[in-house]
Amino acid sequence: MATMNAPANERRHIPERRNASSILHSTHFSTLDWVAMVLMIVGGINWGVVGAFDLDLVAALFGERSTWSRLVYALVGIASLYGIYLLSKMAARSR
Repeated sequence: MATMNAPANERRHIPERRNASSILHSTHFSTLDWVAMVLMIVGGINWGVVGAFDLDLVAALFGERSTWSRLVYALVGIASLYGIYLLSKMAARSR
């Protein structure tokens, strides 16, 4: 007689569901991926501080409208565009 709860050994053919942590562990990030993520974090923290305290950390460190601050802003912007690509690559792997 069949029961409602099948024993675990009879359910081996059911594939395991992939959760977010297994996707991250199965994805190998390149050096470029890590650099882009760090730059996006720096940009996010900077915007958070601007929003909360009206203090631009990049401008405070490198000078307002200096070549170095503009370079940091440009790198963060490029990293965020790369982050869009990286996110689409991760979404394609999760399917």
